[in-house]
Amino acid sequence: MTEEAIDTRIQPTMPSTIPEGEVERITSDLIGALKTVYDPEIPVDIYELGLIYKVDLDDNRNLTIDMTLTAPGCPVAGEMPGWVENAARGVEGIQDVTVNMVFDPPWDASRMSEEAQVALNWW
Repeated sequence: MTEEAIDTRIQPTMPSTIPEGEVERITSDLIGALKTVYDPEIPVDIYELGLIYKVDLDDNRNLTIDMTLTAPGCPVAGEMPGWVENAARGVEGIQDVTVNMVFDPPWDASRMSEEAQVALNWW
């Protein structure tokens, strides 16, 4: 997954009244926040694993995050959305956060960044 592909997952709802520079800052801070959340069974953060499918930012600075798990039976399936919500709420300027768990398309290893693949020795 290229850096460009990663960055395009976070987009404001169009058209946006939020200044472009502010959207860029929120995006950068959100990526940093998401990278603090780890799947406890895999030593890689959920962002690099490709578990974040979509993030929408509306004009009221509300985030909607669609995410998945590496497997539907993940033991932390009930807890991880809360971890993601708490991390996103820490981003300055965000008013509210909704996290949706989705399983379509199913996650597979091709969604991982090169960094994650190296960390897991999948090269």
